[in-house]
Amino acid sequence: MSNEPHKIFVCTACRHYGQTCQPGYDLICQLKRALQMAVPVVGDDFEISGTANMEGCSRACTVAFKATDKAIYLFGDIDEGETDIEDLVDYARRYRQLENGCEVSGGRHGTCWDASQGRIPAAMIVSEADGTVLS
Repeated sequence: MSNEPHKIFVCTACRHYGQTCQPGYDLICQLKRALQMAVPVVGDDFEISGTANMEGCSRACTVAFKATDKAIYLFGDIDEGETDIEDLVDYARRYRQLENGCEVSGGRHGTCWDASQGRIPAAMIVSEADGTVLS
């Protein structure tokens, strides 16, 4: 497993209005505070940042979890309310612990699992020339 930080991306650009998305920025602030408070449980190896238009405007706010060698998860319909923030922090804890990032439904997932828009499996590419693994 990679030692690179896990990443959480929040959509901060609205394609409908051609401007920044204030709810996305608000969500980043709330999520950063919540993850800082959960450091002993979640860990401090998450980077949170805004990203341009993730095309999830029909299910705002859109959030993605990504880490090297792990599946990427995309969620929509997230707001900066307490319940969604708690569920995102809980998901971050689980995602950090999963070796390949893949999670199966069936456990308690809160609103995050209901808001799941998709999973992109981790892609591993091995260079034939030198055996280097790229992802």
